[in-house]
Amino acid sequence: MRGSDYAELRAFAAVVRHGSFTSAAAHLGVSPSALSQTIRALEDRLGQRLLNRTTRSVAPSVAGQALAERLLPVLDDLDGVVDTAFAAAGEVSGPLRLNVVRVAVPALAQMLPGFLARHPRVTVQVEASDALVDIVAQGFDAGIRLAERLEGDMIAVPFGGPLRMAVVAAPAYLAGRQTPQHPRDLEQEECLVALAPSTGTPYKWELDKDGVDLRIPVTGRLIGSDLRLRLAACLAGVGIGYFFESEVAEHLATGRLLRLLDDWTPPFPGCYLYYPSRRNQSPPLAAFVDHLRQQ
Repeated sequence: MRGSDYAELRAFAAVVRHGSFTSAAAHLGVSPSALSQTIRALEDRLGQRLLNRTTRSVAPSVAGQALAERLLPVLDDLDGVVDTAFAAAGEVSGPLRLNVVRVAVPALAQMLPGFLARHPRVTVQVEASDALVDIVAQGFDAGIRLAERLEGDMIAVPFGGPLRMAVVAAPAYLAGRQTPQHPRDLEQEECLVALAPSTGTPYKWELDKDGVDLRIPVTGRLIGSDLRLRLAACLAGVGIGYFFESEVAEHLATGRLLRLLDDWTPPFPGCYLYYPSRRNQSPPLAAFVDHLRQQ
């Protein structure tokens, strides 16, 4: 196989795995236009279309899917051989792909510089998303997710420590109103409604105290999945918000937001790094797990 043939096949595999020319190009360190030309050269050489492209998406054709099903495992095995060779020489090398829930990103940001400095031949790709992603099907080595959303057959390592939620409102919203004293009072308030990323339905606020576990179906005129939008509205006095404590800590400290129902939001187990099995675990993932345990 010529070097150009191998490069074309790796480029095709990257587009299939990422589902996007832009993301695949970033992963490969090339421009989207250069990647598109590489795929076009491969299709010309094979004499058939491998990818169906639209302005919004890219997906394998029937021929492309057949090629991907045989090609991706071969490339994975080849990458494993190369990574093992570097590991045998005492140097970890290769890519590490992580799917990370957004609340875990700050803790990951603190940890990554030390890991990258320790392993200069490892590249880390992080995709932040609150959606429930099948990390195996999407080609990720591991994910970081809230404990309550872990699948039972995954190996899990604690990551980042316990978390807390916070019910908050701006002084401007509370002025002239009776401050909620019980979670059920929130049902009569103007709340900033978040959408569950996995279903797109309004998220019920989870509050518990002394063994009483409540799920409050709040309502309000602003509904959205974007944190920045809801936080800005909360700061402006539009309504009561429900956030991770770390997301509003600065505003609580300055008094721009006031905490409500504090005793109804105790700490809970936070995030976990999770992955399918120790068998065939890539050297970069093994090194990352080892680095995490040392932290």
